[in-house]
Amino acid sequence: MKKGVIVGLLVAAVSFGAGTYFGRGSKQDLTISSSTQGASYSGGFKPEGVATTPGAAIRSVAGPAPANVVVVKDGESIQAAIKASPPGTIVRVMPGTYHETVYIDKDDIRIIGVIEAGRRAVLDGRKQLNDAILYSGNNFVAENLEIRNYKGNGIMGQAGNNFEIRNNLIADSGVYGIFPQLGKNGIVEHNVVSGIADAAIYIGMSDNILVAHNDVFDSVAGIEIENSRHAIVEHNYVHNNSGGLLAFVTPGLPIKDTVDVIFRNNFVVGNNHPNFGAPGSTVSGIPAGTGILVMAADDVVIEGNVISENKVAGLIITDHAHAQNITADPESEPNSDRVKILDNVMLRNGYDTITEAKALLLAEGKVGAKNLDIVRVGPSPGSCIINRHQYVTVGVSDFSECEFTNTAATVNYLLPPVPPREIKPGERGKVVYLGICTGCHTYNGRMIGPPVQVIQALYMDNPQGLADFIARPVKKRPDYPEMPPQDYLDPETRLAVAQYMLQVTN
Repeated sequence: MKKGVIVGLLVAAVSFGAGTYFGRGSKQDLTISSSTQGASYSGGFKPEGVATTPGAAIRSVAGPAPANVVVVKDGESIQAAIKASPPGTIVRVMPGTYHETVYIDKDDIRIIGVIEAGRRAVLDGRKQLNDAILYSGNNFVAENLEIRNYKGNGIMGQAGNNFEIRNNLIADSGVYGIFPQLGKNGIVEHNVVSGIADAAIYIGMSDNILVAHNDVFDSVAGIEIENSRHAIVEHNYVHNNSGGLLAFVTPGLPIKDTVDVIFRNNFVVGNNHPNFGAPGSTVSGIPAGTGILVMAADDVVIEGNVISENKVAGLIITDHAHAQNITADPESEPNSDRVKILDNVMLRNGYDTITEAKALLLAEGKVGAKNLDIVRVGPSPGSCIINRHQYVTVGVSDFSECEFTNTAATVNYLLPPVPPREIKPGERGKVVYLGICTGCHTYNGRMIGPPVQVIQALYMDNPQGLADFIARPVKKRPDYPEMPPQDYLDPETRLAVAQYMLQVTN
């Protein structure tokens, strides 16, 4: 087993001075709280005019459906139909098999698969194509599609706002299954995603997100909220991944924090799949057997989940200083602050945990404990827990009693359709860098591809050479996966992003 994220601090914690973080089994008064009574969560994102009371939640963000409709039949090209269509078009795709990459750089485009007697429109990359769908347009919808056998991504967003991705079946589609990057105001719901080498559903550097009612399994990371803000993840079935639900801060990305995430009412079950992430990548350090992992994320609320049969632990809370495959970023605060653990059903977790975790249980006087629900390693100031007596825990003795018991008053963080991202003259290279390149490259650490600093050393005086490589990459390093071609970008855009990448400093 990869010992992963928590090993470094576990080793330190059992050495002299571990009491800085962990109590020594001190007796505390038993406090019992009811999740159906008491105060509700009053934190989180509350812009003026956004619904925060039950029954008033926004459930659609892409705006009214367009009136223009085109139909793509089996044997025709989805990309050709989109290229010929004006902004504001529904593209209905009939059942059949389509071997192509679809790129959408127009606003108000909806790709809707037509299901007939269980038959869907299938995008099949035949393990030759990198991406199934790439969208940079705003007010985008992808629905009712089946996506299989791509090397890179199933559905990837590149700085598009107001997106809805629902009712899709995505399997064996490479690094990310569903990956909105640098978007605002989005819904990812009712998808079935499996067999993904990084994150099945990956919310990257995005704000105001709802991830709900998805079935996610057989992947390295199930649902990951990374360097993103104001997200609710609820009513998902997350099972047989290496790690189930994750709230991360990856250092070296332009967005430096993950803040205000609610994990509630999910089934997080048996996430014990062997970790098959790219060696050296951040997710390859997730201990196989982790239900929920919070790393350097702030204001994370964990409520009402069924968390069971995760062999290392049901919940791990850690920081950057003791995580595997992490390079420090001085601009990124490294701790998980103000984590709030409310009522969750935790059953049979930590039944085959790592030796270092067993040592921590022993250090806290919990001799003979056969299961481990919650592990906290590293500072997490301002954190709290209710009904701690229900769980087998390590490292939470200094957590206070939470002042609220539920998040019922926080329906979601969605907004009415927000304006498109403004791209000022001369900023196209920056936006493309943020929306595409940072999905695989951090400034000074390893993600999927090599660090930006390494790329700068190779191409500092040759931006055109980098632009040419972006269009037609070749595999240069045996320890990194092959970079997918970005030849759908026009030559001017490729040169602009190359020039921008070569001058960034973090």
